[in-house]
Amino acid sequence: MRKLLAILLAKAGRFVGKLVGKGSSKPGYYALKADPKILQKIKLPPYVIAVSGSNGKTSTVEMIAKILTDAGLRVAYNKEGSNQIEGVATLILGECTLSGRMKSDVLLIESDERFARYTFSHFKPTHFVVTNLYRDQLTRNGHPEWVFDALAEGVKPAGKLILNADDPLVSLFAEGRENTVWFGCGKLEGLSPENDSVYDDGRFCPRCGERMRYDYRVYNHVGAYFCPVCGYRRQKPAYELRKIDLAAGSLTVASREGSFEIPMENPSVYSAYNILVAFAAASEAGVPGEKIARSLRDFASRMGRIVSFTLGDHEGKLLTSKHENSISYDQSIAVAASDPEDVSVLVIVDAVSRKYFTSETSWFWDIDFEKLASPHVRHIVLAGTHYGELMVRFSFTGIPEERIAAVRSIEEAAELLKSYDTKKIYTITCFSDKDKFLNLVERK
Repeated sequence: MRKLLAILLAKAGRFVGKLVGKGSSKPGYYALKADPKILQKIKLPPYVIAVSGSNGKTSTVEMIAKILTDAGLRVAYNKEGSNQIEGVATLILGECTLSGRMKSDVLLIESDERFARYTFSHFKPTHFVVTNLYRDQLTRNGHPEWVFDALAEGVKPAGKLILNADDPLVSLFAEGRENTVWFGCGKLEGLSPENDSVYDDGRFCPRCGERMRYDYRVYNHVGAYFCPVCGYRRQKPAYELRKIDLAAGSLTVASREGSFEIPMENPSVYSAYNILVAFAAASEAGVPGEKIARSLRDFASRMGRIVSFTLGDHEGKLLTSKHENSISYDQSIAVAASDPEDVSVLVIVDAVSRKYFTSETSWFWDIDFEKLASPHVRHIVLAGTHYGELMVRFSFTGIPEERIAAVRSIEEAAELLKSYDTKKIYTITCFSDKDKFLNLVERK
């Protein structure tokens, strides 16, 4: 009776939630209250794929879902992005029969790194994907090593691991295990062993603590690393980025089946890794490489992370970055700084976090704002509640002061952009703040 009650509560709550546009986690919360062991009693599909990591979870899960659906599989995944145990419970119970059997062929779960240990104490993923581990949301995540320890308990019961060979901390999950598949980036033209970021989390070996060496870095601590003391090193990937052409917006993935050229919606190295992860996960679920490539060529993210707009007679792109996550901001900055045309860049930080109201901005110092020193970045506007902290951070970048303007009002910032002679604008901000700017422009 408790099992049936929990399923009915989840289904009813999900139905009501859809009517009002909310309720991705509450139905699961009440179902778990009715029966704390309900997830252990559900008959799961043959494939249970979990995706976790600091960055790229949502985009990667969307791509995997499209690939598997295009291949004719019925996929249940948390579209709402509610990735803690209550949201996962809502997903599973909403997709199962009253007898407790899921109707899908694949259960695909985006899992919060810190809460994976709770979710997967109830059932085991057949495949566990870890995208990366970066400095992310200091007020809740502390440091990558702390997140590693939290995630390790969730990873432990998984059947097969699909890991980032280029991330030394992620690779540590494979210690003592055999059933691991690797993805990574080959040595592309222009890559060097030097770190060009403002911090270096790959400086020391995560196994023995000695100084790490690199054959090449893709960015920050991600690359081909090796420890000269204990021998810890990057593993050879089964799925590898062989080419990334940011100008053309395409990449080439090499796998056991051959090489496949795939376009990128967002031409960035960060986006290239997301595509690679999706390719690896779908391939390990049995989808042929050519079918994967075809699905990815048709893929368009529903999240609206990149939005084209017009402001006066200016064309622009808004690049959405993750809250309190320096690597995410770095990728947006790299897109703006690499544009060969003269551009203006607007950086908005009006809300720091969607969850924690701490106004903690030390993570500004982890962002590579120095890359905006590009001669093509003619004007930089800093706006939002935290424009003062941004001004202090920019005073250490070496960027000439005459290029930088700072205003609290986002409306005033938009008017400033209209007055500049550059015809192209990049706006860099977070999920909470993007509509505050987009409401002032014409979306395309």
